[in-house]
Amino acid sequence: MTKLATEFYRTDALTLARRMIGKTLVRRTDRGVMAAVITETEAYLGVSDRASHAYGGRRTARTETMYLPGGFSYVYLIYGLYACLNLTAAEDGNPEAVLIRAAYPIEGRELIYQNVLAGNRRKKPLPPPESLGELDWFGFANGPGKLCLALSVTRADNALDCTGDALFLRDDGFQPKRILERERIGIDYAGEARFYPWRFTAAEENGLPAFDPAASSAEFAAVPLSK
Repeated sequence: MTKLATEFYRTDALTLARRMIGKTLVRRTDRGVMAAVITETEAYLGVSDRASHAYGGRRTARTETMYLPGGFSYVYLIYGLYACLNLTAAEDGNPEAVLIRAAYPIEGRELIYQNVLAGNRRKKPLPPPESLGELDWFGFANGPGKLCLALSVTRADNALDCTGDALFLRDDGFQPKRILERERIGIDYAGEARFYPWRFTAAEENGLPAFDPAASSAEFAAVPLSK
């Protein structure tokens, strides 16, 4: 269980997006530690990518974080409500980034449940945590906005250094059995770029992401956080 160093992120976004599948996203707050295995990512290739916030070299107060070197968080809001977490890629001044679209919670599930409960906008109340199955837990973080809610990531977490302790990736040895490459989602405005197969997803078995060894909450819940 090793925290990933700066060098892991200093590559192009396509390579990083694929590398991140199976890595564990760790979130540490003053309430405790939460972690989830990344199951889906999307690569955004900066200046040349019509789907990127930095397309054409666009620099605004929001996108300035994208120009940081690989290994920083880039958090923005969609619809003014939902946070989306990206990690920067490549070298300083090259605004490439990877959106984390989905993850499978394996640590801090009590905190994750509390976060989802507090942010629940559904009419139907959440069932008690003891009645939840693995599909339910995966469902709490199988979308970019849902993931940020579950792990308590907000705009205040923009530009965090992923070699720090608040937000980082860890290698727990999970290897996806297969990675699917598909078109990115929600970028109809991006011309031909909307057809690029730059979304990477861990193939599923029985509705859950398939890793070797299998990702398991019970196996990792009691393991101390690795520095």
